[in-house]
Amino acid sequence: MEIRRATTVGELVAGRHLYDSPARPEWAERFLAAPGHLMLIAYVEGAPVGFVSGIEMLHPDKGVEMFLYELSVGEPYRRRGIGRALTEALAEIARERGCYDMWVGVDTDNDPALATYRAAGARDEGHFAMLTWEFSTP
Repeated sequence: MEIRRATTVGELVAGRHLYDSPARPEWAERFLAAPGHLMLIAYVEGAPVGFVSGIEMLHPDKGVEMFLYELSVGEPYRRRGIGRALTEALAEIARERGCYDMWVGVDTDNDPALATYRAAGARDEGHFAMLTWEFSTP
């Protein structure tokens, strides 16, 4: 397995089978152009099998932290340590960029995700509620 940072629209679109919905090239281009946005892709035999995306978040009184936006590993490649390796790679980049921490929101009943993040060194901060404002559908 090899983990590389995605730098082209083609790399992002090639992982479309790993996303919740089809990737749109115009959104992929915007993602790559946005400061602080990054995606790491795991490859096995040259094919994308997983990804993690992160976004640097800056606040005037806190500094910079990394938000782990999404982690996905293709079904045939799960339970092989790929999710943990992707999470650890993102954490390393966050450290290199001077982030004071990295965080992720996880459903409390998502046992595979919780196990992956804990194996990568995360600790529970307790329960919280996530509230959402829904606007128009893209």
